[in-house]
Amino acid sequence: MKMELTRKHHEAVDRPRRIVVQYDAFSQLGVEFDQWLDYRFAYVDEPGSQIDALWWDIGGGTWCTYPSKILQPLAHPGLQKWQAQGIDWVRELVSETRRRGLEVFWNHRISEVDLTPDARPAMEDLAPIKATHPDWIIKTWWWQGMWNLANPQLREWKLSVLAELAESYELDGIQVDFARHIPCLPPGRQWELREHVTEFMRSVRAMLLDVAKRRGRPFLLAARIPRNLEGCRADGFDIEAWAGENLVDILSLGSRSMDVDIEGFRAATAGSHIKLQPCFDDHHTSDAYQYAPIETLRGVFGNWWNQGADSVMTFNWSNAPREKCEAVGALPGPESHRQAYREIGGPDTLASKDKIFAVERRGGYPWAEGHFNRNDTAPLPVALRNDGQSTPLDVRVCEPLPSGAPGVKRAILRAILFGAKPGDEFAARVNGVPVPLIERDAEWKDKLIVSPKPQPASGGADYCEIDPDQQLLRLDFEVSPGLCRCGPNRVDVSITHREPYILNDIALEKLELHTFHE
Repeated sequence: MKMELTRKHHEAVDRPRRIVVQYDAFSQLGVEFDQWLDYRFAYVDEPGSQIDALWWDIGGGTWCTYPSKILQPLAHPGLQKWQAQGIDWVRELVSETRRRGLEVFWNHRISEVDLTPDARPAMEDLAPIKATHPDWIIKTWWWQGMWNLANPQLREWKLSVLAELAESYELDGIQVDFARHIPCLPPGRQWELREHVTEFMRSVRAMLLDVAKRRGRPFLLAARIPRNLEGCRADGFDIEAWAGENLVDILSLGSRSMDVDIEGFRAATAGSHIKLQPCFDDHHTSDAYQYAPIETLRGVFGNWWNQGADSVMTFNWSNAPREKCEAVGALPGPESHRQAYREIGGPDTLASKDKIFAVERRGGYPWAEGHFNRNDTAPLPVALRNDGQSTPLDVRVCEPLPSGAPGVKRAILRAILFGAKPGDEFAARVNGVPVPLIERDAEWKDKLIVSPKPQPASGGADYCEIDPDQQLLRLDFEVSPGLCRCGPNRVDVSITHREPYILNDIALEKLELHTFHE
């Protein structure tokens, strides 16, 4: 049965959103509150910011993140300081967001790692609610277990928590964030048990519509889901059913992936009002691309706009320049975040700018059991064939370079290889046309590629250091811009000659198309 939505509700869904920023608010707590607010809103308040919405991620642990139902006891020293000063920090955060005319959501992590009352990870004691209700959890990668939405009592408890949030704060909406974490259904039975997640979404939607009716203002519902329909099926999310019943307004697609199947979701939600917004987490992002340069960010977001995104979302990005981060004890993020917030809010401000279009990489992500966030199906790294046959890959480009991007003066195909020897030779083709090798650098370094070691857990790029003994090979091929087309471009890389070798492959670690404008 389809949920009935009012005209005002549809108008709220259709409000303009360029960049939606999901910020983890549960950090740097306890500094002077005005200084903390200045830090939190620093990039939002800068001239030229294209940020239209702040979706606050106010934790997700069992002990310390929500109002009265599970907020007590709260022993975080920073929050105790603010409480002693009479500051309701969450209410002030929501109020300051609304004062700026920005949309404000609460991001609800569906199943988070647990925190102790002083916000440290729980390493010895089982979280009280999980200890009381062992039938509510799934024993999985997190030793305390993840919430099991197949249990009706758990769903009822979670609904009561979200209802209190909806009643307590002047929010525009709530996002149910399945990225943190899966599984939320018993592994191996996710699609079989998908109706339990649908029932949970149905109950949350009904509750929020009731709150909206009482307060006289729409209350939107979003969900963060895997980056493609195959992932949704693997993890038990029936997107077609959600769309058919009007259960959600916005779908945030993926988290750490560059490749997001916007076209597939558009077809699956055809006829609905649902908005699609891909998400880019620049901490747990596609492996070896954490804290990427602005050119890579332009390529990622440009492709998403070209594929028909309604808005774009960032997560785990910096929210302030270096000096304000250091003033509150936060690690500064890359300058590319600051610049991106003035550019990635639409195709017009991305046009005529240099870009890097990269092929997705796999790598470590131990905080999930299922599909979401793992990037296990990404095509790189891949061993090149030793029989002279090519390895085909698709590189998506958001603009037709010859006619649609005036001022493009040059394009370069860059391949990064591991395991190559000085006498090995290579060739490349773009859309079937051979492209000439123009530069070979056998001393190339990349601190985020660790071959032959296993790729470490994604995240923490600011702690990585370059290995001085690293041996990567960079190959640059000259590409006529006229060879490239808007959308997927087939690139073939092959070994044309190998020095004698014993049981070692040459791995293609990265493949990128760089475009340069006048």
